[in-house]
Amino acid sequence: MKDIATKPKPLTIDQKQQLERLRAMPDEQIDTVDIPEAPAENWRYARRGALYRPLKQSVTIRLDADVLQWFKDHAAGRGYQSAINAVLRQHVAKTDSDKG
Repeated sequence: MKDIATKPKPLTIDQKQQLERLRAMPDEQIDTVDIPEAPAENWRYARRGALYRPLKQSVTIRLDADVLQWFKDHAAGRGYQSAINAVLRQHVAKTDSDKG
């Protein structure tokens, strides 16, 4: 289950302060020397809408008690429902890729 995307950890106070300082700076004062430009060939891997978050829909589903308990025990700091959704999404993606 390690490959399931998780919610990002909350920012620390120091990280928030750093972001505020950067936000207040004009773009030309931000040092980007250590950030290389992406080669043009990398754009062929670009995907539009990759950050799209689908709308959630509330449903009632009956699961085996042991399966539900497993997800509750292994949710790793996030909701067990999100973990179930992630597993179902992986299955759908795999099924779609097997067809094509």
